Amino acid sequence: MTPDAGCRQGTPAPGEPERREPGTPRLRSVEPDRYPSWEAIYLDNVERLYRIMYSKVGNRPDAEDLTAQIFQAALGPLRTSASIGEVRAYLLATARTVLAAHWRRRYAAEITSIDVLGDRAQLDDPPSESDAPRRTAAIIAALPDRYGRILELRFLESCSIREAAHAMNISLANAKVLQHRALRHAAALFEGTP
Repeated sequence: MTPDAGCRQGTPAPGEPERREPGTPRLRSVEPDRYPSWEAIYLDNVERLYRIMYSKVGNRPDAEDLTAQIFQAALGPLRTSASIGEVRAYLLATARTVLAAHWRRRYAAEITSIDVLGDRAQLDDPPSESDAPRRTAAIIAALPDRYGRILELRFLESCSIREAAHAMNISLANAKVLQHRALRHAAALFEGTP
């Protein structure tokens, strides 16, 4: 063994058999436009995907859950040998699917809108402060008290419809009607809000 052999782990001399300790991972070079590991993929993309999900759902708990679901869904099919661009495109496609499933489960809505070109550009932009909390507060403040309260409970505090009904001391059926009317009223207000 030559004195500098320790510096060349995983690279045997020509004609020499590879010598590695059992269980030691094989070292490989990584091209500059590829991620070296899953951890690097996660660390480079988690904040960006979280910002996209937050911009779509408007609340932190759901955005965090959806971001985690994106990575869980991508873990199996995504290859770490894919280029950075391919990884980001795949994560965006996965994000679209995860968001659609979220809307379907939560609101029985079949639509999702992730603008691939716009959101791909957003992946590279630095984070910006969202004005969603300000707009949400303004719309809720403009609603009648009961409408505002049901929407706060359901969407800001993530209560179930049953929990919201209990908190407001109303029947479940009344809570459903109240939520429906509050959402219609809020939608009318939102259309007039920049």
